Amino acid sequence: MPTIAEIKAKKKKIKLKLRSGDKVMIIAGKDKGQVGFIAAVEPEKQKALVLQDNPENPEMPNPLNAVVKHRKAKFQGERSARFKMPSPIHISNLMLVEGDKNTPSRVGRRKEDGKVVRYAKKSGKTIVETKPAKEEK
Repeated sequence: MPTIAEIKAKKKKIKLKLRSGDKVMIIAGKDKGQVGFIAAVEPEKQKALVLQDNPENPEMPNPLNAVVKHRKAKFQGERSARFKMPSPIHISNLMLVEGDKNTPSRVGRRKEDGKVVRYAKKSGKTIVETKPAKEEK
């Protein structure tokens, strides 16, 4: 009977080639061809939330792969509403967008100066790590 420590040691850490903050293009599904950025990643489920910049209101980005939720009015005088909520999309349906050309490219890993870095397979350029803006509380 394996111990809990042995089970945890066997459990592999899932490494995804896309990270939050990356600019991606949806290559399959109802929003095919749309370009947005990854807001959050779930490595265990291999899914990501993709949002698109909203020029009218920069503080509220538009969700891609959105689902519509209905809310019934609970009080008299309140109105029923429909909300667009972002739905996670599988990583395999996303491709990294490189440069200003908005051309999708596959992502690979290679060693540079003793570190493993991500690179775009189409151009061969190293992907610069972008840190998403953190909200101040």
